[in-house]
Amino acid sequence: MNPNPATVTAAGAAARKTANSVALPYWIAEMAQIRTAVLTALAAVVIGATLVAVTLGKRHDADEDLRHAQRLRDAAHSRYAHVDIEKRDIRNFQQRYLELRQRGLIGEERRLEWVDAIRQVQDELQLPPLSYQIEPQQAVRLEAALDLGDYQLRGSRMRLHMELLHEMDLFEFLGGLHARGFFAAQDCSLKRLAAAAGGQRDQAGGAAAAGGNLGVDCTLNWITMVPAARPAQPVALATGRQP
Repeated sequence: MNPNPATVTAAGAAARKTANSVALPYWIAEMAQIRTAVLTALAAVVIGATLVAVTLGKRHDADEDLRHAQRLRDAAHSRYAHVDIEKRDIRNFQQRYLELRQRGLIGEERRLEWVDAIRQVQDELQLPPLSYQIEPQQAVRLEAALDLGDYQLRGSRMRLHMELLHEMDLFEFLGGLHARGFFAAQDCSLKRLAAAAGGQRDQAGGAAAAGGNLGVDCTLNWITMVPAARPAQPVALATGRQP
């Protein structure tokens, strides 16, 4: 009996379809049942990672704020220690500061007091008449660095001409000035006066006969300390002669 051609064709097609199909894993068929749980787990992981990142950022900001607060604390502590040191220095040096200010080292130049000091020493030592010339005050330039804080050294140059009886009068004169003010002797030159000049003074009589045997020219720098922020005011040239 011959088979039906249509039946044979359908049977062949079914056989080929069966041969081409692949068996799927069992869990794929069950994925629909756990899909909601998987999506929930992924969302939880994303949210957790976001929270960790935010937390790390917050911690970094908190650490930076802590370091800033520590820097402020250290700066405040440094200022407090500096103030404490300044208070201790004030206690230790206030009396010395007042003494130096009273003696004229600290503050504006005191030309009248310097001239008066010269007159007093001259009277004490009974020296012959002398002449002086004071130049405008200038800043002192030191060869070696000196920490003066907020102050600056100023010098007023004075040129003195004297006639003395002997060399010791010069040392006594400078020593008397040192007790009344602060100055640095830049240079002094001594020259013995000619005998003829002495004879002329003797013939002139009076005060001229009391002249000295030595002619002395000295350059003195009267020292003061003034705040560095305030420049010294120009001072006109002052000259004079002590009777």
